[in-house]
Amino acid sequence: MIRKQEITTFEFPDNAVIWDVRDASAFSEGHIMGAVNQPLDGLNAESLTQVESDQTIYILCGGGSKAPRAAEKLESLDNSRDYVVLMGGTRAAHTAGLALVQDA
Repeated sequence: MIRKQEITTFEFPDNAVIWDVRDASAFSEGHIMGAVNQPLDGLNAESLTQVESDQTIYILCGGGSKAPRAAEKLESLDNSRDYVVLMGGTRAAHTAGLALVQDA
């Protein structure tokens, strides 16, 4: 199931699985703490084996256009999982004052 939630109201649970589906370059420029880079083009059934089947996968991108597509792609691979698209993406998180991590 795909649900949507505004990133500005999201309370990050401990051990949340957060996938940032932007390319590696955009991800390294700034991402939310705890996010893992899983570029949209590389998502496949093997990607899902990295996460326990009962864990929710939170998905975001830069502004909100790639994350819904990623969720649809993942749901087509396994529709028994719970996916949450974090609407507004990294830009909205930054605007709301959430700290972003930059890779060196």
